[in-house]
Amino acid sequence: MCGIVGGTSNRNILPILVEGLRRLEYRGYDSAGVAFKSNGKISLVKNAGRVEDLAEKLNLDKNSTKVGIAHTRWATHGIPTEKNAHPHNSKKNIYVVHNGIIENHLALKEMLEKEGFKFSSQTDTEVIAHLIQLYIEKGKDFDSAVISTIAKLKGAYALAVLDKNNPDTLIGVRQQSPLVIGEGFEEKFIASDVMALSNITNKFKFMEDGQIAILNKDQISVTSASGVAAKLKTQEVDSNAYTNDLKGYSHFMEKEIFEQTGVIKDALEGRLTKNETQEGIFGVGFEKEMKSITNIQIVACGTSFHAGRIFEFWSHKFLGINCRVDYGSEYQYQEPIKTDKTLLITISQSGETADTLSSLKFAKKSGDPVTLTICNVANSSLCRESDFTLLTKAGPEIGVASTKAFVTQLACLNLLLLTLMRVHNKLPTARKKITSALRELPKLINKTLKMTGEYKKVAKLLFKRNSALFLGRGLYFPIAREGALKLKEISYIHAEAYPGGELKHGPLALIDKNMPVIALAPDNEHLDKIMSNIEEVAARKGKIITIGPLGRTKIDKNGGHIKIPKTLDLLNPIVSVVPMQLIAYYTAVFKGTDVDKPRNLAKSVTVE
Repeated sequence: MCGIVGGTSNRNILPILVEGLRRLEYRGYDSAGVAFKSNGKISLVKNAGRVEDLAEKLNLDKNSTKVGIAHTRWATHGIPTEKNAHPHNSKKNIYVVHNGIIENHLALKEMLEKEGFKFSSQTDTEVIAHLIQLYIEKGKDFDSAVISTIAKLKGAYALAVLDKNNPDTLIGVRQQSPLVIGEGFEEKFIASDVMALSNITNKFKFMEDGQIAILNKDQISVTSASGVAAKLKTQEVDSNAYTNDLKGYSHFMEKEIFEQTGVIKDALEGRLTKNETQEGIFGVGFEKEMKSITNIQIVACGTSFHAGRIFEFWSHKFLGINCRVDYGSEYQYQEPIKTDKTLLITISQSGETADTLSSLKFAKKSGDPVTLTICNVANSSLCRESDFTLLTKAGPEIGVASTKAFVTQLACLNLLLLTLMRVHNKLPTARKKITSALRELPKLINKTLKMTGEYKKVAKLLFKRNSALFLGRGLYFPIAREGALKLKEISYIHAEAYPGGELKHGPLALIDKNMPVIALAPDNEHLDKIMSNIEEVAARKGKIITIGPLGRTKIDKNGGHIKIPKTLDLLNPIVSVVPMQLIAYYTAVFKGTDVDKPRNLAKSVTVE
């Protein structure tokens, strides 16, 4: 959720810290703040609101620093106010920024109050600053005080800490929340992710859980909480892959939707032969492991969950292998059913989704699954925790509402399907057809993107409404759910998706002339039944918009029809989601909402 950036250098890094916050703002934008060394003391500047408001308040032309920490917040404990904004301090000595949740903060607060510490915020983070100060007052040095503090904490946290009396040193701590170290010449940085620092360095170390990093401008020392030295390999990343340039688009979401033609190509490039998937694209030994797989378990959240649900249909139809999909937030609360051999698939854009990561660790403790992650970010926690990884190659996704990550997840899951079909010697003719259709997918996506006039017409209908219903059957129900999710995320219109057959089991009571209904109308065995559902809506004067590959004359009702390019039924959900994305986008634009930073949401959900 929250974004952290800090650094120590020989040059003025205050503009770097602020730019780092801008790049991290997709992680949270309720409030922001900076603590930095200035004129022999630590200055603290923070505010409720966006990073740009903080930048104005900082007066970058007059202020400078060679060491500092900064934070952009997504609120967990305490409403978004200046007092609750990070950094938090204790006695103007210790300054802390934090991403995560301290589960035992109330007990720690009670103890610290008995020690005479006074609290000025509603946050769980403030206990960390006071604990470090307490241990310093008891005679411990800076790093020992931090180590003693984290031994008391329960929960998830990434921390960056400054001490007024050690002004050139910065300490970072990681426990179940991401933290990376950026290396430059005579300067060192720490951040929640690579994006924050990719404009100033391409050299990074990726911290592991339980590690503590002590940084000054000349060196990095990383240890475990018990003091055992850790060697972290410096890895070079492609800085160009982490650009946050809008490139002429009005919003990142718009840019990312229109990038889908290219990212689908990237996701497939080098991974297909003429009629099959390339061997080894999932890593050495994957296909050998897959020969004995009898069960598939998928764990994901949000949009990634919908991608998993589509693969569930694919698995049952083309593999004959049982597949179950669970929310990351729920999977670990049930008793897993033991099977002969399970493939556990985690799907995540960021690779840091806390619920999905916890579920992966739970599965590994409770059984012995083969683990695979479908992910957009190399070196993420999910990638490091999994046996095998397939990167989606979507590039940075800044808009909070996921778009291009979703279609590349589906493309990669299709590669998985084809690989499993090959390993289990299933349907060779079908494999050839799917492979050929996959190669055509970028062209079909591009055609679908050009129909903006159609999507704007629907958006003009939707943006004045308070609610909308989405209908789909079979493969298309997860797409209906994704369409509803996109609309509610960025336009704040209440939207729900239902299987077409469930319409008469309650939702039909909501249908009147003011209720728009978007129905996915595929050219398959479900068409007649979804047409019956459309008639049910029409009979009650509901406004109907249909989306599908058939012509208008076969589908048209009172709201209009969007004809999309036709492909294999297996792949048509990928094409079908593009109109959903753009309808949601234009609806939000017409309403005037903050498309890229919808209220109450954040891009990377790193707390449970």
